[in-house]
Amino acid sequence: MTFPSPWQPARRAPRAFFAETTPAVLRCPDGRFKRGKLQVISVTGGLLYLNAPLGQGERVKLMFLTAKGTVLGAAEMLSPVSWRFQPFKFVRLYDDDEERLRSAIQSSLEHSRSGYAMMERFRAW
Repeated sequence: MTFPSPWQPARRAPRAFFAETTPAVLRCPDGRFKRGKLQVISVTGGLLYLNAPLGQGERVKLMFLTAKGTVLGAAEMLSPVSWRFQPFKFVRLYDDDEERLRSAIQSSLEHSRSGYAMMERFRAW
């Protein structure tokens, strides 16, 4: 996983909202599995919909499927924003998985832009 160098200004990573529901599986250190749904994703982390939140700081293995392939990474759960929504940050993403995720995010952003452009074109002014 690449990190911004300290002398470069921090720039927020692009976020994607996949058009289709994206199931996610989390494996906890004690062997438990939890299912969730990916709401927002970036190469630095994202937001999950869970039945019940995990403990803040808990480390999990996170796996989900994108249009570009399966992404597997290690993540740290952050403080829940509600009973059902919990953000996470990636602590490890292998090169192939990071490339698949970047590609899926880029594809999603391009799809969103083209949809917006078409909507603008046919908008009744």
